[in-house]
Order: sequence, then C-alpha cells, then structure tokens
Amino acid sequence: MFKEFKDFIMTGNVIDLAVAVLLASAMGLVVSGFVGDIMMPIVGHFSGGVDFADLKVVLDEAVVGADGVVAKPENAILYGKWINAIINLIIVGFVLFIIVKAYNKTKTPPAPVKEAPKGPTTEELLIEIRDALKK
Repeated sequence: MFKEFKDFIMTGNVIDLAVAVLLASAMGLVVSGFVGDIMMPIVGHFSGGVDFADLKVVLDEAVVGADGVVAKPENAILYGKWINAIINLIIVGFVLFIIVKAYNKTKTPPAPVKEAPKGPTTEELLIEIRDALKK
C-alpha cells in the first residue's frame, strides 16, 4: 500500500499540481498586495479620497453601555467592502489577461503540416484492378 501511495505521489501530475498550488498562493499574495497597496490608493485618490471599505448603510446603531463597553454592536450593510471586491476582481482579471496575452505571444506557432501526396482514388484503383484482370 505504501509503494502504491509513493508511486501515486511521485507521478508528474501530482507534483505539477502541488507546484501550481504553491505558485498560485504566492501569486495571490502578490496580486492582493498590488491591488490593496498600490491600486486602491490610486482609485481612492481619483474618487475624491473615498475609502470604499468605510462605505456602509447603518441599519441599527451600536448600543454603548455607561461603562463605555459596546453592549450591542452596530448592524450595517457594508457595501463598500463589496465595491472593493469588485474593483479587486476587475484589476486581477485585467492583470491575468495581460499575463496570458504576453504568454501567448511567446509561444511559437505550430509548424504547418505538409499534406501527404495524394494517391489514387478508390475508383482509379478499381479501374486498375479491372484492367489487370482483363489482361
């Protein structure tokens, strides 16, 4: 059983998948940092300094006790975080589009396939056989 598991783990597909998962998680951190630390401040600047994460509709205000401890937290619709997620999706999609487009340019087009010389058709072969049999 251990040998079967070892054979399974050592196949190329499993190792390729493991490498892809690790690279994807690292790429996710890079893209998240790019979007959160570089792009969102630029978007906030051009939108008048608005931080979308702070946008919300408060349904129920927070209740604070006399001792300053929050007795009941605020109930709010945090639509700003949703807007951030949409902007994040658009930016990540665009970056991935650029990466795939650049990758596709690096690939060499497949060599044109040479057509095999055409042989006689079935009818021509039958005619040859008929003529050979007549002789």
